[in-house]
Amino acid sequence: MKIIQITDTHFSPEKPHFNGNWAPLLNWIEAQKADLIIHTGDLTVDGADKDHDITFSMDLMRQATAPMLIVPGNHDVGHLPGSDQPVNAERLQRWRQLAGEDRFVEDANGWRFVGINSLLLGHEDDEEEAQFEWLRTAFEARNGRRLALFAHKPLFVDDPHEGDTGYWGVRPNQRKHLYDLIASHDVALFASGHLHWAWQGRLENTSLVWGPSAAFIIDKLEREMPGERLIGAVVHHFDDEVRSEIVAVPGMTAYYIDDVIHEVYPKPAKKEAAE
Repeated sequence: MKIIQITDTHFSPEKPHFNGNWAPLLNWIEAQKADLIIHTGDLTVDGADKDHDITFSMDLMRQATAPMLIVPGNHDVGHLPGSDQPVNAERLQRWRQLAGEDRFVEDANGWRFVGINSLLLGHEDDEEEAQFEWLRTAFEARNGRRLALFAHKPLFVDDPHEGDTGYWGVRPNQRKHLYDLIASHDVALFASGHLHWAWQGRLENTSLVWGPSAAFIIDKLEREMPGERLIGAVVHHFDDEVRSEIVAVPGMTAYYIDDVIHEVYPKPAKKEAAE
């Protein structure tokens, strides 16, 4: 079975800076004749607060002929408590109404493919607890199928046992919970996006893939991270085992977010202190 993973497309009708990468990416996807496409989040520039970013982006996704499953990213539903756009009930409801569920289970060819909303991790609330219970049940009910897990945020940035990396990684307590589930159910693959760096590695018996963005790379705005800067996608082959290939897709432009950050993601105005 062949699955194409795309991630961090950052589409928007009002901020079309990266929309031009969809045509070459779609042409490449169609030529691959994949059985399934999985989008690991940041579908939009600002679907967290704008309905039309989600509807516009979902219309683009429907142009693909292969079925597609999507989990949200932080720009789709919000992020950690205390951030400028924390995940909340309104943002989750917007995504679920306009894009569909924020997690999935798909069975095919002896495999169970599971997607989670990694932006719930770190909130330590009922939504996070419910998702962990849902994930445990999905793993336990696999009926002998091999498991592959997809999410927006990677498990870690530099080291599997690093401390809290804030914006970029999963917080340590939630990461350990995932590690325990992954180990006890022999998950074959964990694949994610978010970092805008492409990387492959292993954690015990689990293959790890941080997919490349389909929108932009980061130059000097953030430190260098493991992997390489490229624009593209991932091809996953699922047989008895999983084989993954990170691909720089022909015809796509490696935009630098540094050049347009003030237009695409301007810093929110600070509220004046009450007199």
